[in-house]
Amino acid sequence: MKVIIINRDISWLSFNARVLQEAADKTLPLIERIKFLGIFSNNLDEFFRVRVGTYKRMINLGKNARYYIGENPVKVLQKIQSIVVSQQKEFDRIYAEILNELKKKNIFIVDEKKLTKNQGVFVKNYFKEMVRPQLVPIMIQHTNKLPSLRDKSIYLAVKLSHKLKNKESRYALIQVPDDLPRFVQLPNNDQKEGTSIILLDDVIRYCLEDIFFVFNYDTYGAYTIKLTRDAELDIDSDLSKSITEKISKSLKQRKIGDPVRLVYDSKIPVDMLNFLTKSMKIDKNQALLPGGRYHNFKDFIQFPKVGGSELVNVPYPTLEHPKLKGNKSMFEVLKKDDILLTFPYQSFDHIIDFLREAAIDPAVTSIKITMYRAARNSKIINALVNALQNGKAVTAVVELQARFDEQANLNLANKLQDEGATLIYGVPGLKVHSKLILITRKEGSKMVGYTHVGTGNFNESTAKIYSDFSLFTCDNRITSEVEKVFHFFKNNYKTGTYKHLLVAPFFMRNKLLKHIQDEIKNAKAKKPALIQLKLNSLTDEELIKKLYAASNAGVKVQLIIRGICSLVPGIKDMSENIEAISLVDQYLEHARSMVFHNNGNELVYISSADWMVRNLDYRTEVACPIYNQSLKNEIKKIFQIQWEGSTKVRILNEKQDNPYRQSPDGIKRRAQLEIYKYLASKK
Repeated sequence: MKVIIINRDISWLSFNARVLQEAADKTLPLIERIKFLGIFSNNLDEFFRVRVGTYKRMINLGKNARYYIGENPVKVLQKIQSIVVSQQKEFDRIYAEILNELKKKNIFIVDEKKLTKNQGVFVKNYFKEMVRPQLVPIMIQHTNKLPSLRDKSIYLAVKLSHKLKNKESRYALIQVPDDLPRFVQLPNNDQKEGTSIILLDDVIRYCLEDIFFVFNYDTYGAYTIKLTRDAELDIDSDLSKSITEKISKSLKQRKIGDPVRLVYDSKIPVDMLNFLTKSMKIDKNQALLPGGRYHNFKDFIQFPKVGGSELVNVPYPTLEHPKLKGNKSMFEVLKKDDILLTFPYQSFDHIIDFLREAAIDPAVTSIKITMYRAARNSKIINALVNALQNGKAVTAVVELQARFDEQANLNLANKLQDEGATLIYGVPGLKVHSKLILITRKEGSKMVGYTHVGTGNFNESTAKIYSDFSLFTCDNRITSEVEKVFHFFKNNYKTGTYKHLLVAPFFMRNKLLKHIQDEIKNAKAKKPALIQLKLNSLTDEELIKKLYAASNAGVKVQLIIRGICSLVPGIKDMSENIEAISLVDQYLEHARSMVFHNNGNELVYISSADWMVRNLDYRTEVACPIYNQSLKNEIKKIFQIQWEGSTKVRILNEKQDNPYRQSPDGIKRRAQLEIYKYLASKK
């Protein structure tokens, strides 16, 4: 039987369809539904900037492209185009539905044609004081004079004409300012109570005559367009340049990357669209996407909190870990027991407290940390600076190629370096994606290590909405091997050997294959055999084929995959013992865990790595075994709660159509709420 592997990007579009399903879910508060429209839009922007940009590059390889990606890139792009157009129609339908529901709550999103007299005066004044100073209208007459459009920004393509005079039309471009609020709350409507909101785009539309009065036109049409550019960085190979210089240069080049998509208002005049596409050399067959009146719906993630409290989710109150309540030394707690934190249910402040305590503890001699993505005003960085000022040796491994966070990471690296930290800028040819902290403390005559191994970034902002695991331990089996990983960062030729950690790119793949093979052996010997995986993405062909082999041997495989899943479950003689689900809900599922039955001596891991080629072969990743039996049980319990969920859970299948799982007993179980209750009950 032919092995089925779903194209990763088609599967990703299926994941984004699950996000769109959340926007369509009428049981959600209205503003939360709007936010999911924003998340869907933001996801799609990144998809085009990265994945579609890659396919565009592959087309230039001609026949060799199939060798690298296994498919004809032109055909894949055609599939993508078809799916995205269909999803856009569903998006527009949901948006219109939400607008109608908002009206029932006396919340009105109005355009420039629906303003009352008083509102019009307000908009004119707001435009004059806040918007006009930010605008730089550009008149365009010739296709070779079009300015370079900024990636991710929205523009109004303006057509100026006259109703009566036989006067040639003119075109102009106006960038909608991205440093002003996208939503402007208006004074109360003269005729009815409620809240009226106008988009910044429509504020500008209302005042077009004030901008172009010198040309003596009387008809103005403004149509939103947005250009998406290839965001892949071309890193200079010049050996005389430092990595910081190369990244800085590449970031400048990204701003003028090749266009991969032009989204436009479908009501734009044909002559104007032709003018723009010709000017930008846009391939009409692969890069043009008609849409509605508004773009950059990512801004809708920040939709104003108007109306009653029933329109938004009430966040679960953050829990302190029961063993860390009060002013307790984390070092003293960890001497007695390992600690597992589960975000966002439990407080990320415990990580900050860990570093703050280390910063002032006289016994602490050094702190080592990996940094992939940090918060804008990072308390993590502040704690490290505090440690440096208290004479601690701080080593930070900063990944400068964390996509779209390159500039932020350059800035935080400079800040730490200015304070005296030792900076390591990743590893040549690899991205550092592991989530590690190692604190060394002098206790008597011994140096004792305390370590953190996690599944998520050291980012207190995203920790409020991403679900992740963090393990704290002073178990020497773990701390000594984390020390080896940091040695590798400093001396890339010292890869080390690891008995406990699974470290990519050197050992993780083979260890995972071995664990699956052991389950196959047990199944063939008529022993219990089970694999439970929770991942963001599963695309690695070698591991997928091994899971298929495990299924055929009788191993029961349970998969919880948030995003891309190239494996097809439930196919006779290939994957009939594999079940796969996806959970999309209030919090973004980001934690990665693995359980192998191992003939009763269960192996339980948390990991920074997804099962993708990039993670296993081109990144430094760490999967950490859980040795504490109560923490093993906790991870297994959380997996089980999610596996038994009956709302927000979709079944992954070959059709990629995301059917909701139906509860056999009719009881609705919302996994994220149940996890919160479970953690809140722990003493």
